[in-house]
Amino acid sequence: MTENELTEIIIGCAIRVHKALGPGLLESAYEACLAYEIEKAGLILERQKALPLIYESRSQIR
Repeated sequence: MTENELTEIIIGCAIRVHKALGPGLLESAYEACLAYEIEKAGLILERQKALPLIYESRSQIR
């Protein structure tokens, strides 16, 4: 699958969630529904994956 094909699937999932829920909910609600749509589309995903971050002189701010 190309990057463009993958992007099309993910954006389509996001649009379906937005159309179904509309604006005004907490981010966690959209995240859960988007994860469901992405998995329903046959893709594998990891939610809220921790990534290392360095900001100024502080490392691994969470």
